Amino acid sequence: MVVLTNPNTELRVRSVDVSPSDVSSDRLKKMVVELKKTMRVEKGCGIAAPQVGIHERVIIVDDGTAAGPKAFMNPEIVSKSFRTFLFEEGCLSVPGIWGMVKRHRSVKVRAIGEDGTPVQISAKGLLSVIFQHEIDHLDGVLFIDRVEKITRTPNHSVL
Repeated sequence: MVVLTNPNTELRVRSVDVSPSDVSSDRLKKMVVELKKTMRVEKGCGIAAPQVGIHERVIIVDDGTAAGPKAFMNPEIVSKSFRTFLFEEGCLSVPGIWGMVKRHRSVKVRAIGEDGTPVQISAKGLLSVIFQHEIDHLDGVLFIDRVEKITRTPNHSVL
């Protein structure tokens, strides 16, 4: 799979829900395997299906723990902390650019897990940021739309 990069308009398309009948399909399982492989090759900690031109609500999240990368279908943030913090983010679809983004410190996410069962995740810190970033992709939003300050560009290591 090839990661699309900004300004590709495919990155701005809102994704559709994965249908319940498709959750455990071979097609979706293959897509999840390919998304995980692409994320690893690109050295990411998350990837969303729209980043490879697939407009379905599927994300891969990897916070670096032993659990490894996990897939989530139709993820939605059902609650978020009042408290926020600035976090330096980058993106596979916006190579070479990093910036400070205001994110919620914690979020609760409801989704369908890789095995097809409903899950609810309480995420804090980095995991919270990854979920918010990847769910933004599903809505056609890039981190550069939310950035408060660009910190690195391809031509400068630090601004």
